[in-house]
Amino acid sequence: MTNRLLGTLDAQLTRNSHAQVVDGLGAAIIQGRQPAGSTLPRDEDLALRFGVSRTVLREAVKTLTAKGLLVARSRVGTKVRPRDDWNMFDADVLRWHIEGGTGRTFLADLSEMRLAIEPFAAGLAARRADEGAVSAMRRTVAAMADAPDRRSFALADFDLHRQITRASGNAFMQSVTALIEAALLSSFWISSPAQAPLTQAEVAADHGRIVEAIAIRDAPAAEEAMRHVIMVGRDRIVRAL
Repeated sequence: MTNRLLGTLDAQLTRNSHAQVVDGLGAAIIQGRQPAGSTLPRDEDLALRFGVSRTVLREAVKTLTAKGLLVARSRVGTKVRPRDDWNMFDADVLRWHIEGGTGRTFLADLSEMRLAIEPFAAGLAARRADEGAVSAMRRTVAAMADAPDRRSFALADFDLHRQITRASGNAFMQSVTALIEAALLSSFWISSPAQAPLTQAEVAADHGRIVEAIAIRDAPAAEEAMRHVIMVGRDRIVRAL
């Protein structure tokens, strides 16, 4: 029993140490402290910095390599890969961007990706949503209009977009929304008009137009209303940063 308990504790310590290294190096890369093209310090130096074994360090490097952040080359060392190679759908990569302040480039890229997906999802929802889904969307729009603070508004905003994507009936679109949940919530938080009553009412009404277009099966109108909401939100983010 004692040996088994010690083994469990050792395994937990290893996992925690691994997470510590992955988090430390990953955040440094995403936030520019370890820039693209640079070579990581020697294993011995990194192991000393993080207080871990070289085995734990190597496993952490493998994890970051799988996320597209690093590449190991013989006789050259482990280098940071260009931003274009990073897996932007990875939950940790998204989190490191957000914790680093979510710069304009990151949020602009997110808006462009949304414009490529969400209007079409709204159009599909106009063809496929049932009465129950539309009723739920209307309740969420009401929650946006009545939200007492930024957090409540951002959560209701995200919930509505998730409902619309779900109503599209497209499993891949639903998966994309789930993958970028943290980034979406961050952008909705920044662009939230809560505590500015006139703007809040206007934004809720804009979202309501998406829902009403879905309700009457007007796919082009739903697509255009969604496109408008994303672009207006993008502009609010630019002003906020």
